[in-house]
Amino acid sequence: MKNRPGLCCTVLLTATALSGCGYLPGTGGDTSTVTVWLMKGSASDGFIHDFTQQFESEHKDIKLDVRIQEWGGIGAKVTAALQSGDGPDLIEVGNTQVAMYAQSGGLRDLTLEAVRDLGSKDWLPGLADPGSINGAQFGIPWYAANRVVIYNKDLFKDAGITKPPKTRAEWIHDTGLLNQGGRQGIYLAGQDWYTLSGFIWDEGGELAEEAGGNYTGVLDSPAALRAMSFYKELQSLGDGPRNADEAHPQQADVFAGGDVAQIVAVPGTAQTILKKNPELKGKLGFFPIPGKTAARPAAVFTGGSDLIIPDKAHDGDAAVKVVEALAGKKWQTELARTMSYVPNKAGLAGVVQGEEGTAAMAAGAAHGRATPNSPRWAAVEADNPIKPYMTEVLTGQDPEAAAKKASKRLTDELVDR
Repeated sequence: MKNRPGLCCTVLLTATALSGCGYLPGTGGDTSTVTVWLMKGSASDGFIHDFTQQFESEHKDIKLDVRIQEWGGIGAKVTAALQSGDGPDLIEVGNTQVAMYAQSGGLRDLTLEAVRDLGSKDWLPGLADPGSINGAQFGIPWYAANRVVIYNKDLFKDAGITKPPKTRAEWIHDTGLLNQGGRQGIYLAGQDWYTLSGFIWDEGGELAEEAGGNYTGVLDSPAALRAMSFYKELQSLGDGPRNADEAHPQQADVFAGGDVAQIVAVPGTAQTILKKNPELKGKLGFFPIPGKTAARPAAVFTGGSDLIIPDKAHDGDAAVKVVEALAGKKWQTELARTMSYVPNKAGLAGVVQGEEGTAAMAAGAAHGRATPNSPRWAAVEADNPIKPYMTEVLTGQDPEAAAKKASKRLTDELVDR
């Protein structure tokens, strides 16, 4: 389906436009259209306009047709497009979704471009690793976002804390000082499994381990149990619910009340807080989640997006040029500054140093990880056994027994069907 001028143009123009099929009528087959699916909220209208304008000026033979997609139901829509061959030429997907799409065999192998043209050695592992399946790179890292600690500067000052903690021990100590006088040292929901995952990785553990293509849940490993113990200690220094996650209720709404010293969230949550309580303007600070030592922040779950090209793209070579531009230094810098994201390379972290929240996020992203690279992980999150496990431990049940039960459920869910 690649580079076949004239074939698509034998159909009606309206069908050509709908399918994103490459060659524009009246151009002699010299210009191709690359249809791009980007997710709602990933890039501003201004960024998309500027990128399109400059890319087309530098590539006279390529036109861009950028179409914004909703996250809801996108999995089925992308899968159908990959199978039919009538979809877009370039798709933005969640970084942890690449394995699911790669399993269908419908993705273009971008390993050569990754190594030769895109500097893959410097990519953030939390974006790059999920895009790599059996040694082949199918997903090209686009941007990252991860959790930091958002804190109330006034409450820190009132408690005599002059600088953010850099180690777990300091964090526990300071949070204990803050958790007094009707104030919460930290609001940490009992089922915030993303935050727990970072603690597990920091201890040297895993959520699940892979061997021979099969995954086994290992929440009962000594490292994972140490992480859960630390989580329990930290969570107790506030009034977060033990049987709910950070969205029930929305932790930003709780923090906006003014009597919570800290939450663990992406920096953009600060905007939601300020909408709820404008009086907190200028009072919010950010720091990376502290690690076990001051030498480096904690490991964090890295969210974000990768770019994929369907194997049946109408002009995959032109789509590769678009990927190279979006993942390159210039537009990575523009996207990071425009959207307060972390760029796809650790070496570009300096472009966001002027933004406190984004800089804290970039420091954590350098040690970021992603969930197990299984095509079945989406099924795990649909009925996540980690959440009830956390509640069981926080409400006094035996940690090892609860972890063994949750690990078995993880193993059962990750069996390749």
